[in-house]
Amino acid sequence: MSEDEGSVRIDSWIWSVRLMKTRSMAATACRGGHVRVNGERVKAAHGVRSGDEVRLRHAGRERIVVVKRLVKKRVGAPVAVECYVDNSPPPPPREAALQVPVRDRGAGRPTKRDRREMERLWGRPPGAAGDQTHQTPKP
Repeated sequence: MSEDEGSVRIDSWIWSVRLMKTRSMAATACRGGHVRVNGERVKAAHGVRSGDEVRLRHAGRERIVVVKRLVKKRVGAPVAVECYVDNSPPPPPREAALQVPVRDRGAGRPTKRDRREMERLWGRPPGAAGDQTHQTPKP
């Protein structure tokens, strides 16, 4: 389960200790420059050793971990947390109550005023088309 000496691929280690859901996601993060080992951007095949600092940008949050133990295979969550020291900053506070426009059931289509209020809550500029796309007809 653990390896006393040598190194393990960074994408494999990130996946093994459950910092990312899949190994391919970890490799993609490495390719995109979202993974740094000891301050340097690394490729997926880079070897990580015990004592290395790994910085990982994932899901809008930066994780900073120090490698304590190397693992090649994915391990359970209780074992995974023993493989690194988490020095990450605390996650940003979740908004206590997300403002979601609430309409009564059966109230019908929203009025222009209702629609503008919903767009304001969603952070869209007034008159934004939303998910609709405009296509010009071909001659």
